[in-house]
Amino acid sequence: MNALDKLNVLLLLVSAVLIAMACVKADRVRAWRQSLTPSAPDLPDTAFGCARVVFLALAACGVYTAVHGFGVSDAQSWDDKELTSAVRQATDDLDGYRFTVDDSGTPLYFDDYASLLEQKVTEHGGGDAPQYGVTATPSDTDTPDRANLTVTADGTDTSFCTHVERARSKKDDYSPPGLYGGESSLTYRGYRIAVRTEEGEC
Repeated sequence: MNALDKLNVLLLLVSAVLIAMACVKADRVRAWRQSLTPSAPDLPDTAFGCARVVFLALAACGVYTAVHGFGVSDAQSWDDKELTSAVRQATDDLDGYRFTVDDSGTPLYFDDYASLLEQKVTEHGGGDAPQYGVTATPSDTDTPDRANLTVTADGTDTSFCTHVERARSKKDDYSPPGLYGGESSLTYRGYRIAVRTEEGEC
């Protein structure tokens, strides 16, 4: 439970106390005041009526604020179901993903597997899932041909291990048009990746 959720729960508890106070009978309050201060003047019924209205109004405001706060909290963090669904869809989306690399072996369309996976999981969040807070942590032994990334998200302790394997795909090579429409001597090498995911850290 994050700090905002704790504050919302506190608001609900305070609202419950206010409602309980509004339900206390006037005679009981008078008896309590009399036992504490025998010389205190008696309170009229209108005072109790006004107090009940104030207590109930404050309780209603507290409940409304708490319910709205839970909605805001849900929109700011991931839950287990949202992350599970997003990771599964991202895995399906990336399995067979084609891309090309430059002369140094760097992919042309994304920075690295971690950034690509984070982007895809966020895209498939849907619902109330935020458009941020997803982290794909690569393993120390990752290589361009094989990587293992642990996917986590803010708001949930659930994690997933995504395995990525790159394979050369010559049919996906790309040669940009040469100067003045002639043939180009530059060829970007094509690759495809196979992706699978299992629950838990890598």
